[in-house]
Amino acid sequence: MIEKIYIYHTNDLHSHLENWPTIHQFLSDSRKNHDALSSHLTLDIGDHLDRANIFTEGTLGKGNVQLLNEAQYDYVTIGNNEGITLSHENLETLYIDANFGVIISNFTDLEGNIPSWALPFKVHETPTGIKIGIVAATADYGIYYEKLGWHVQDPIPRLKEVCETLRPQVDVLICMSHLGMSQDEIISLEIPQVDVILGAHTHHAFEEGKLIGNTLQAATGKFGMNIGLVTLEFDHAAGTIQSKRAELFPTETLPVPPYASNSQLAWENEGIAEMTSIAFYNSSTLKKDWFRQSDLSHFFGKALISFTKADCAMFPAGIFLKDLQQGPITMRDLHQCLPHPINPCVITLTGAELLEVIRTGKNEKWAKLEVKGLGFRGKYLGAILYEQLQELTDGTVLVQETSLELEKIYTLATLDMFTFGYFFPSLKFAQKQYFMPEMIRDIVKWYGQLEKDEYES
Repeated sequence: MIEKIYIYHTNDLHSHLENWPTIHQFLSDSRKNHDALSSHLTLDIGDHLDRANIFTEGTLGKGNVQLLNEAQYDYVTIGNNEGITLSHENLETLYIDANFGVIISNFTDLEGNIPSWALPFKVHETPTGIKIGIVAATADYGIYYEKLGWHVQDPIPRLKEVCETLRPQVDVLICMSHLGMSQDEIISLEIPQVDVILGAHTHHAFEEGKLIGNTLQAATGKFGMNIGLVTLEFDHAAGTIQSKRAELFPTETLPVPPYASNSQLAWENEGIAEMTSIAFYNSSTLKKDWFRQSDLSHFFGKALISFTKADCAMFPAGIFLKDLQQGPITMRDLHQCLPHPINPCVITLTGAELLEVIRTGKNEKWAKLEVKGLGFRGKYLGAILYEQLQELTDGTVLVQETSLELEKIYTLATLDMFTFGYFFPSLKFAQKQYFMPEMIRDIVKWYGQLEKDEYES
């Protein structure tokens, strides 16, 4: 007997919930149409949530879990947005009401224990007895995870170990990989026991899959723009897969359910309702400006230095997406202004190295550069701004109003997005301290409350 196994998969939704009603409806309708001599799985390959979305922020991701429940997903894995944009406690409780399994093979706490909410692998048995092994791995953002009390094992060696143990026990082996396309190619070459890799993280998409050796790679891109389907034909008599096929269904070509707009409005309202608490009171309006210093940028710069206790600060003006009005500032106001899942960090530099950072930041093209990723959720990067760091017209650089010394050691507070090497290559290898789980909006909240307390005292 030849049995078809249908594997539906999504990845990197990033809480783009405008596509979710269509995805939900497509999955529900498609699964109903399969004949009795077939089986199916529905999987998500990570970064389903993104705290830039107010529904996700308001529910701290638990709303996303409910959406996955309602769409009847079978298994998911975590991406970096689940793993490092939530505190240890929030990730620990994220899946408490999940009706699906969370599989992650290379993830433990700092003592090496697998969390209670996670499975290192899964053997899923179809109604006809086909055993499908599922492994998963997430990208190694080691220092971030360590700060949050988690440990991520080197994914390729760990997957090799798990697959060698699991392969003799199963008929089909699937890897849910939130590692990126290049790492998936390595898996295909170094772990040939894997039949299918469902990819994510680098937002790549394969219209008809990609075959390397005997391993089929499939991926759907990002933001719910596509739904993936891998179809396996399994020969029960031979005990082997006879064929593999991957395809994509662009959501823009699929029927939009009539309830879609009402669902999106309900999700938004739920997030808003969770974020009505007052963070602090503003004594005056703080206006933003993407291309020069502003009242808001000066307030943020002071907040960043006060929180980190650094000598000076650097950040892009494009992080501010709205003004902060006079009077009460709610958590929603802060989220609208600073929706980015970005953490502060402090970098230790010599004066000469700091001078090089300033020179690099003078790139005139950056101000109107449209940035996607790195945690940035704005439009333009904006001007590179400084606090307690000033270059005079004669070229003299002042740190806290004192001339910079080339051999002196300074601490620079900035955003973690600048430590990945894309804008300031030298910062990738500099000594740095990340602050987690605080995001930059948390720093503004803290400073706003601090200013109020100091004023009242």
